[in-house]
Amino acid sequence: MIFISARMGVELDSASLELGEEKPAQRARFEEARQSLRPVSQGLAYHDSAAGNQDHSIPIGFRTLSIQVTESQHPTKGKDDVVNFFESLTYHTDSVEKLCKVFGITPDRGLDKVVAARNIQRDGRNTIAQAKPRYIWKFMGYLFGGFCSILWVGVIIFFICWRPLSNPPSPTNLALAIVVILVILSQAAFSGFQDWSTGRIMNSILDLLPSECVVIREGQTSKMSVSDLAVGDVVMLSVGNKVPADIRLIETSGDVRFDRAVLTGESEEIEGNVEDLGETFLEAPNIALMGTHVTNGHAKGIVVLTGARTVMGRISKLTSSTKIKPTLIQQEITRFIRLIICFTVVLALSILIVWLAWLHRDHRPYMDVVSMLNNVMGCVVAFIPEGMPIAVTLTLSLVARRMKSIAVLPKSLSTVETLGCVTVICSDKTGTLTQNKMSVISAGFVDETYTAQQFEDIFVGDTTCERAAIRQLHQAAVLCNGATFDGATADLPLADREINGDATDGAVLRFVESFGNAPFIRESNSQIFQIPFNSRNKWMLTLYAQGEGQEYEGNMLFVKGAPDVLLPKCTTFYSAVTNSIQPFDAEAKAKLVASQEAWSRSGQRVILVCMRHYTPYAAVGSNDFGPEISGAIESLTVVGLLGLMDPPRPESAHTVSECRRAGLRFFMVTGDFGLTAAAIGRQIGIITTHAEPDSFVDVTKQMNELPEGPLPSCRDINNRIPRSLVLEGKDLLQLTERHWDVVTRYEEIVFARTTPEQKLSIVNALQTRDNVVAVTGDGVNDAPALKAADVGVAVVSGSDVAMEASDLVLMGSFESIIGGIRLGRLVFQNLQKVIAYLLPAGSWSEIWPVILNVYFGVPLPLSSFLMIIICCFTDLAPCLSLIMEKEEFDLLTLPPRDHQKDHLINLKIYTQAYFFIGVMETVTAHAMFFLYMWKHAGIPVHALFFAFEKYSDGFYGYTTDELTHFNQVGQCVYFVTIVILQWGNLLSVRNKRLSILQADPIRAKRRNPWIVVGALVAFVIAIFVTEVPGIQRLFLTASVPIEFWLIPLPLALGILFMDEIRKLLVRTFPKGPIAKISW
Repeated sequence: MIFISARMGVELDSASLELGEEKPAQRARFEEARQSLRPVSQGLAYHDSAAGNQDHSIPIGFRTLSIQVTESQHPTKGKDDVVNFFESLTYHTDSVEKLCKVFGITPDRGLDKVVAARNIQRDGRNTIAQAKPRYIWKFMGYLFGGFCSILWVGVIIFFICWRPLSNPPSPTNLALAIVVILVILSQAAFSGFQDWSTGRIMNSILDLLPSECVVIREGQTSKMSVSDLAVGDVVMLSVGNKVPADIRLIETSGDVRFDRAVLTGESEEIEGNVEDLGETFLEAPNIALMGTHVTNGHAKGIVVLTGARTVMGRISKLTSSTKIKPTLIQQEITRFIRLIICFTVVLALSILIVWLAWLHRDHRPYMDVVSMLNNVMGCVVAFIPEGMPIAVTLTLSLVARRMKSIAVLPKSLSTVETLGCVTVICSDKTGTLTQNKMSVISAGFVDETYTAQQFEDIFVGDTTCERAAIRQLHQAAVLCNGATFDGATADLPLADREINGDATDGAVLRFVESFGNAPFIRESNSQIFQIPFNSRNKWMLTLYAQGEGQEYEGNMLFVKGAPDVLLPKCTTFYSAVTNSIQPFDAEAKAKLVASQEAWSRSGQRVILVCMRHYTPYAAVGSNDFGPEISGAIESLTVVGLLGLMDPPRPESAHTVSECRRAGLRFFMVTGDFGLTAAAIGRQIGIITTHAEPDSFVDVTKQMNELPEGPLPSCRDINNRIPRSLVLEGKDLLQLTERHWDVVTRYEEIVFARTTPEQKLSIVNALQTRDNVVAVTGDGVNDAPALKAADVGVAVVSGSDVAMEASDLVLMGSFESIIGGIRLGRLVFQNLQKVIAYLLPAGSWSEIWPVILNVYFGVPLPLSSFLMIIICCFTDLAPCLSLIMEKEEFDLLTLPPRDHQKDHLINLKIYTQAYFFIGVMETVTAHAMFFLYMWKHAGIPVHALFFAFEKYSDGFYGYTTDELTHFNQVGQCVYFVTIVILQWGNLLSVRNKRLSILQADPIRAKRRNPWIVVGALVAFVIAIFVTEVPGIQRLFLTASVPIEFWLIPLPLALGILFMDEIRKLLVRTFPKGPIAKISW
């Protein structure tokens, strides 16, 4: 597309303009013509002075044309096109002045709102379209994955049995083939619907996560949604932010770094600067790429690409699919499916071998090829619980809904599963355990300390400016501060204004703004450099140009940070008594340390404020300037101390207590001072012992007493050290593996003065010693530990980096993590109940009729069709009611689940389902079958065993048709018996330990009306299958005599009664043999 200016006679290639470059000849003619243009309004239009008519103004929106038009003429064809596109960009080589002219902005004013709206209309919103799912492959997975793979074998066999093996063709086998296909399709459709539903819920959860950035528009600094960014916007980046678009840096703090691992996979951080080093756009250090994270420092930049046109956007177009790692429960289900399929194949092969080696030779009339294949398929259908995938899918969908309802937002369902296994929670302090609402409550000097109110009163009352130390501390606190008030809330009262910046700087900002003339101090001093606070240095620095007429030469340098880090750098101090600078000798240091410790013991965070005069050698902002200024933190003058209090969250103490009750250990991992962290730890219950906590010295003593060889797992509370421990970063540097063996066994730990690397090492040390670790945090310094943890938990008010690294985000109060742990355990238990309900009838009680028919010559007690009905219909409705079950008891009284040993389906569940409930149901159902054959046909049990081909015309005086009818009715009697017996199993499996008298489905505490609904649905299906004439003719079923509907009712109660006896024995003898094998 070409832009033509009739007045200027200049023809410009829109693609060149869009890419930030112009051909030299074009640029020369354009600049020459542009001289005759004067701005009508800033950033909106240019007016031709010679024309004299403002109607001919050229809106700036027409100076650059949408790249989408150009791209439509030259469509990209893969990665090479993407690379070529970005290699052609020149934003990284253009000067800042040129970029500002191109976009019609100034760094301090940014875009006008009208221009921003036009740019968004032209380029689209700053969002990246999600990759479309590959529905065909998903649907193929639904159709042929899991149990469906072997069911398709059954479909083929049934079709073969229909024709050509049957002569004439068997309509029953054709109907069975169609039924199995319908079962497969229904499972696929249900799985697809639930996958879509769960995905929709998860996407809505992720949409709730905040996504904002700090933007300068029309001179106002404010927060706005990332999606509202426009090309040309001026964006402020600070540590912890996710870069919202592709941005050309125009100002930096000199130490800004970016984590580009999301794009490059490289963990090494990239330094950012404003200089052009000749790299391509993709490699230039003056370009901040969308989706990367600011790990240190701060910067200002101009948005040059948004949305799908960014590097991240274009890469996402090339990504057709993402392989999703299966969750723990999905792995367990897959393990179970493989096991069941293996058993099924073994049984089917055994039937085939027995038929070939014995039955086909000795009992040829008894079982032909069609009958043999039907028995093989009966074995397949019998042993596979077809309803389980649907039940599991529904359960996982319910998990997502429940998590959303308690304001706990998982990024994947595996998070919920793992929460039930967590043994240790390592929590950050500030913003996680505390409210992140800091306020200055103390201020002081080496020789004087005050409350915040006393300090303010003295400052206000010092009308003659005699208290130089007081005023110097106020000035230093104003100038050494990285926080600013949000322009959108500037007119609100001081306490209600929004602050851009971290909580510590925000608290100091509110303090100094509440008295004195802070705005005048800022306007009177010109900042030329700043290094923000970071968790590695533990200090922040600002450098101001010295004005004319000042007493000292050089620039004024202010530093504030951790006293233990800055004190060794100090040589003098401001005395509040003499209002003069004094030598910082041992006596002065002892006084300051005493004040610091006293404040820390009360839970205050102590900040030391220092200053000095300094003249740098390197140019400000150059690559050499950063290292030089960092080395200038020497010979400092102590200005004063500030004590800040961040009150604990109201729910923190209760959360710690509930975690302890759930068998978890709760550790604090913070960058704060040791005494401050220990004080907060005592307030919220992390430290409960009355004695002083142990230290590194005590750990060393314990280490020397350790026995040789491997140590027992600290999962067992008896193997832990029942005391508290406080370690600081300097102690962690000295820890060996044997030290860690001791440290990880403490019941209560506070890790203080830790760096991000040390937080990561703490997580790794705990994990290697058989702990499942959850990490909670909100800052960029927590990100490495959040990512390494088994479950990373971020709070919604935290940094973008923390939320990106986490697995789960707490949208509400901190105690909602307890709900997540409880729900994770409940989901696991309910799934076990579903499986324990399905296996007795859907597997065990169906395989034995096939075994009796093949190996013992008994007429088949249960047909393949009725097996399918049990698995997919009569059992499915009641089992789905089990996923709605409430807690049987307080699940927080259980210890965390050992994910390496406590499998979803284990030997105890097999014992309960197969050898206890399954045996009772199988024996009872066969007894009912034989009872019918004896009572209505007069055929005793012993005559049916090893009958083989004798069960034909003339057997006990009956014709073949009569014998077939007796067998069909007997099969339906077996079927009805199983359906009704499962009612007793349904009521018993609801509780592992409690009696039904303690937890019935009627009373409010454990009310579950879906139990009754599920049982009634199964009953109606049983009537439909056995009584509808069309079903009888097609699938060879028959009406069941009324007494065989009634006799199973007390027998179902008998199953419930037998399980009640088991539960009573378990409760009475919790360490007895029955308890040891009970699920």
